Amino acid sequence: MERIRGLEEYVKNKEYREALGLPKEKTENYELLAQGEYNINYAFTHSVTGKKLLLRVNCGSQMHLEHQIEYEAHALRLMEGSGRTPKVLYVDGSKKILEHGVLVMEYLPGHAMDYHTELMLAAPCLADIHSVPIPESEEILIHPQNPLKAILEECEEMFKVYLESPLGDGEKKTYIRELLDLGWKREAEIQLESGYQCCINTELNSTNLLINGEGKSNYLIDWEKPLFGNPAQDLGHFLAPTTTFWKTDVILTSEEMEKFIDAYIKAVGNRFKTDMIREHTHAFIPITCLRGITWCAMAWVQYQQPDKLIFNESTFKKLNAYLDMDFLKNIRGYLERKYS
Repeated sequence: MERIRGLEEYVKNKEYREALGLPKEKTENYELLAQGEYNINYAFTHSVTGKKLLLRVNCGSQMHLEHQIEYEAHALRLMEGSGRTPKVLYVDGSKKILEHGVLVMEYLPGHAMDYHTELMLAAPCLADIHSVPIPESEEILIHPQNPLKAILEECEEMFKVYLESPLGDGEKKTYIRELLDLGWKREAEIQLESGYQCCINTELNSTNLLINGEGKSNYLIDWEKPLFGNPAQDLGHFLAPTTTFWKTDVILTSEEMEKFIDAYIKAVGNRFKTDMIREHTHAFIPITCLRGITWCAMAWVQYQQPDKLIFNESTFKKLNAYLDMDFLKNIRGYLERKYS
């Protein structure tokens, strides 16, 4: 547990142990799991119940939230009825004992989704999550009124980090600027019809989907950036090449995308209206690509800092792959593509 200073002492504190029903003296072992960009996760077995749990330490916020870990826990509690997300057992965002937020949840079984053989298993998983009704009194989830514009504004903020850095490549700065201009042009041409809104994850890469197989429970984990919005935003993120290529070498074909949307609509059934879901998904895909590219540009600059708390070697290699001119030119094709 040496990755986080003070965590060894934190898990010994009375409040933590009593809240989880752990013995007064620490007897459990915490195993470091694969870390994300903003969180470090540990698995441990409850020494009384024998259940495997996950302890999540928050190290930053993509959304620039002061109470990131509480926000994530709130979304998980809203989604508990879906049967597709981990149950929250403990949350502490006080930062009184540890300078990071802490979340403990149930550890769900499964392996990262394989796009080649398990793509369609994600359709009913997302359909069940999106079908969870959100109370009218909900005020915590962020709800962008113009989601495409909100994504592009986020892109501009992230790109600014790369643009203003002396480390950034001049040619790539110019090309990404052109891509963003194309994105703004598309946004001005698109009118998203208001309709069904739900809790959306917005971070749908293959490692966030835990698969156990056909007819078994499959899950969506990692809820650090949820919003209240159009379910098509999740579909657009899930299918976008900047998402599928992140942990794999996969870029879905147009046919594969259409088949997935068909499977999703079928899985939703009559739980909510999906008459515009296909058109909306295709509106989100190219804008989502810009979010992926500009995030990588920002992260590339951050990875140059010697004091970066979390440094993931595989992530750094992918950042360079996403900023390769051939990849950027491929993304331009999605921005210039017209859908009927």
